[in-house]
Amino acid sequence: MLNSVVALFNAGAAPAAAGDYESIATVTVGSGGSTSIEFTSIPADFTHLQVRGIARSTRTNASIDQLYTRVNGDTGSNYSWHWLYGNGSSAGADVGTSSTIMNLGWFATNSTDSVTNAFGGFVLDILDYANTNKYKTFRILCGNDFNGGGGAYNGTVVFASGLWRSTSAITSIKFDPDAADFAQYSHFALYGIKGA
Repeated sequence: MLNSVVALFNAGAAPAAAGDYESIATVTVGSGGSTSIEFTSIPADFTHLQVRGIARSTRTNASIDQLYTRVNGDTGSNYSWHWLYGNGSSAGADVGTSSTIMNLGWFATNSTDSVTNAFGGFVLDILDYANTNKYKTFRILCGNDFNGGGGAYNGTVVFASGLWRSTSAITSIKFDPDAADFAQYSHFALYGIKGA
């Protein structure tokens, strides 16, 4: 099922066969949580990158937390992002320009209106990450389901995109929750895509 979703999500780029995805690194958060998840020393051997993950935040005062992303340690105002969300009954959007982060959606928390041990899932594509002639484009599909809890965020799907305005090759990617830590068992996996 996941490979079908990945193939559908990649419909806008050159198609990738199942064997084109090569595991680069994985991170699973241990007991006590983690303030961030970072992939470093990313090789320039691929055409695109993909990160697949499940995440939960230790935040307790809201049913969602934001997924913030930076690359190559860049904390300058060099990012743009926008996202659209829907939950079957309502929809919304947000945007950021000249931002110091990319806000690429949201995921479940430890809030009492969430579901115990529920995790949000996502698939993130990073296109032409090693190309030194263009800015870098990100796109993500993520979502949560709280079995009727979570208020307006129950059953929410988010489609987001981001831009890092730099021609440098991406060698590291860092993910941070907005308001707390990543909870135990959050899991991120980085893949390289060979492409055509």
